[in-house]
Amino acid sequence: MNVTDALPAGAAAGACDRLTILVAAFDEAQSLPRLHPRIAAVMAALRADGIDARVLYVDDGSGDATWEVMRALAADDPRVALLRLSRNFGKEAALTAGLDMVETGAAMILDADGQDPPELIPQFVAHWRAGYDDVHGTRLSRDGEGWVKKSTAHLFYRLMQRLARTPVPADTGDYRLLSPRALAALRQLRERQRFMKGLFGWIGFNRIAVPYQRESRIAGRSKFSLWRLWNFAIDGVTSFSTAPLRLATYVGGLTACGAFVFALWIICKALLFGDRVAGWPTMMTVILFLGGVQLVALGVIGEYLGRLYEESKQRPLYLVQDWRPAGSGSDDASA
Repeated sequence: MNVTDALPAGAAAGACDRLTILVAAFDEAQSLPRLHPRIAAVMAALRADGIDARVLYVDDGSGDATWEVMRALAADDPRVALLRLSRNFGKEAALTAGLDMVETGAAMILDADGQDPPELIPQFVAHWRAGYDDVHGTRLSRDGEGWVKKSTAHLFYRLMQRLARTPVPADTGDYRLLSPRALAALRQLRERQRFMKGLFGWIGFNRIAVPYQRESRIAGRSKFSLWRLWNFAIDGVTSFSTAPLRLATYVGGLTACGAFVFALWIICKALLFGDRVAGWPTMMTVILFLGGVQLVALGVIGEYLGRLYEESKQRPLYLVQDWRPAGSGSDDASA
């Protein structure tokens, strides 16, 4: 489906009054039973307002009882649809799989840990009905998180704003509502190294922020360690900016200029004062410095080459093990 075939922004809510609340989960068996009643209350309120709201839970290859909990929720609530991936493909792929399943209406992305309050969804819907295609939540605070994670997240978003040409709003995660034409545009982006926050910004359209206070997790522990967050940041920078390559070029050029000036100084010194043997520490310092700069530049180039290699294989973004549409009962339908 092409973007030009999608509905115009102003007619999106009027033509498609369905909203799918997408929740991607990995080892969240403790959180989902506490989160679903809150989502169910919101869906009931939206129904009274003329919105056919449903929820789609995506199990990203969990190792605990997440899938069993999801099946129990679906058995008790006909508005629940379930999608189970064949293994853990990562949050970005799980979100992509869920968004691919939304064929009608808009999609509201919600974290499974309860940190993004579902009670604010009616505000997102109101902006959608006003003609906005990307209604994203902007965090005013991050309760339950340490200062290290808060400071690194703050630094990451500011760095992305400086390096990437694609607009990535500061302090904004995946908590957002996407209109039908935004979803249609997003389905055309099938790159393997997916940084969803950048992809949301890349498609453009009408956007508006909803400020909110981010809450603490309702249960369990975060699956994102500092190491995973570091790799996530590298994926984000290399997916939407070539600034690291340009920086490596600048560093190499400055280093070469410095080495040239240093060589002239050595020649002039030898001509004026004679050729004395240079000290061992000075020689080793220069060698290690130049070698370090070269290795860093090769590492940056390697990151981009690795992404080209992944794209060239053209593997599927994800594989589905089970799919159960809303209202189909507790039996699984294999895909």
